[in-house]
Amino acid sequence: MSYNEQLQRIVKKYEDAGNPLPATAHDIALWAIEQGLWEPQRSTVVDRCAEEIARAMREEHITDPQGRRVRVKHVATVERNGRQAAFWADMRTAPREHMEIAFQQRRQQIVGDCRQLKWDVDSYNQNHNAGEDLQMVFDFTLDLEEIEALAAIA
Repeated sequence: MSYNEQLQRIVKKYEDAGNPLPATAHDIALWAIEQGLWEPQRSTVVDRCAEEIARAMREEHITDPQGRRVRVKHVATVERNGRQAAFWADMRTAPREHMEIAFQQRRQQIVGDCRQLKWDVDSYNQNHNAGEDLQMVFDFTLDLEEIEALAAIA
């Protein structure tokens, strides 16, 4: 059983114990620890630290010379020595190849998020929506133009 499946089983036990959803992940985690269903392993602690460092790097921004607030650190997942790993770099000093990979991979994440959103909306409309279908527009051109126009005014 995978680690995710183990965590999903903990959530099921949480529900079976009479704790209703919706609940916060924090509440479920506290319950799981109190029940002795989860305890940190060294690898879990290291993974958690790495996740927090990655989150902090994602949130580091600067204002560029044109006044845009931009992310400084970017991740690219590449294969090195036969193993795949996520490497972070600062866009001000990163090789162009790193940035090209990072930007393409981020774009693919956005496409994946849009695909999942489309599936979710389609499933809701077909299986749970008693009213008019909810509509999603996946062309973000006008959204981006509007954001940039508002930024130019500010």
